[in-house]
Amino acid sequence: MSDELAETAPDAPKNDDARHADKMAKKKAARDKIMATKTDEKGLIIVHTGKGKGKSSAAFGMIFRHIAHGKPCAVVQFIKGAMWTGERDLIEKHFSDVCQFHTMGEGFTWETQDRARDVAAARVAWEKAKDLIRDERNSMVLLDEINIALRYDYLDINEVLEFLKAEKPYMTHVVLTGRNAKEELIEIADLVTEMELIKHPFRSGIKGQPGVEF
Repeated sequence: MSDELAETAPDAPKNDDARHADKMAKKKAARDKIMATKTDEKGLIIVHTGKGKGKSSAAFGMIFRHIAHGKPCAVVQFIKGAMWTGERDLIEKHFSDVCQFHTMGEGFTWETQDRARDVAAARVAWEKAKDLIRDERNSMVLLDEINIALRYDYLDINEVLEFLKAEKPYMTHVVLTGRNAKEELIEIADLVTEMELIKHPFRSGIKGQPGVEF
C-alpha cells in the first residue's frame, strides 16, 4: 500500500459518518420545520378498509392506546357475534372501567342467512353507536365492521354521514372498519388506510388461529 493510500484509507469511515450525520441533520431540520406547522388537534374520522388482514387489529391497537392513556373509549361490533375473541375478553375482564364493549351482531352474513335479522341487528348497533359517540366522555369509539353493514345497505350511508358531520363531538375520534368502505365515507374521513392483500395463509389451508385472527 502506498503512503498516500495508507494515510487516506482510515479516514474513509469517518468521512462516511460525517456525510451521514450531515444528511440526518438536514433531514431533522426539514422535519422539525414541517412539525412546527402542525399545531391543531381534532377528533378524527378514521377508516380502515381493503381486502387485507389487519383492519380491526389496527383499530384495536388504537383502543388499547386509549386505555393505556386512561382515556374512556368504546367498541361496537356490528357483525361479529358470539364468537370469543382475545380483545373482547381482555377488555371486559381488565379494562371495562375505561372501555365499553358491545357485541351487537349475530355473526357473518353467510351464517345468519336472514337479511331482516341482519338489518335489525345493524340498526340496534347503530343506535348504541350514536349514544356512545354523543357521550363526550368517550375519546374514541370503534365501529368494528360497520363498513360491511353499509356495503349491504343494512344501514343508510347518508344517515351515517349526516350523523358524523352534525353530531360527532369535535374532539371524539370515530374509527370505522371493514372492507369495501363506501366512497362517500372515504370522502369525509380524515384518515383512510387500505389494507392490501398480498399473501394469506387461509389460501394455503391454514385456519384462523388464536392470537392472530382472534
